[in-house]
Amino acid sequence: MTTAPIGEKLLTADEFLLLCQQRVIKGELVKGVVRETVSAGGEHGEIVITIGAVLTAHVRPNRLGRVAGSDAGILLERDPDTVREPDVAFISAEKLPLDVKVRGFYEVIPDLVVEVVSPNDSPQYLAERVAMWHSFGVPLVWAVYPVARTVAAHPLEGPAIIYTEDDTLDGGTVLPEFQCPVRDILDW
Repeated sequence: MTTAPIGEKLLTADEFLLLCQQRVIKGELVKGVVRETVSAGGEHGEIVITIGAVLTAHVRPNRLGRVAGSDAGILLERDPDTVREPDVAFISAEKLPLDVKVRGFYEVIPDLVVEVVSPNDSPQYLAERVAMWHSFGVPLVWAVYPVARTVAAHPLEGPAIIYTEDDTLDGGTVLPEFQCPVRDILDW
């Protein structure tokens, strides 16, 4: 169990949201403890926004759900609270109807999470992120490797599928109609 340092209390998701909104903190909340994050740089940001735009261009006109960026936050567990920030997330309309407005963190498990690997991310860190998302029931995690110019699609069940820059990424069973050339994501 993660605990706060002696003399510090564990934060709730609501307290954490307030600190984020006041721009006091940028990061994630893991079992009540803040894990601050730093900006990952221009390339990372441009790839993230490109993936978000490509997914939104498919999801929105078909009313399949919603696409969110890391600032939205996903509340994964309570007491103690955990809020994680995938680079991009897709949440189906079946899980969260489109007419529902979300003012705080999302409180449903995404159908798809995208993590864009930063230059300083270790393979172990990424494996832990994928395992963490799967432990909460996320059916599909895409890990985007800008330097290697690949995307690894990690389904909840079965082996990862590696897409090279010459391949076309698909949404698997989560977004069966979705297709996008990997090159289009990486050549922003």
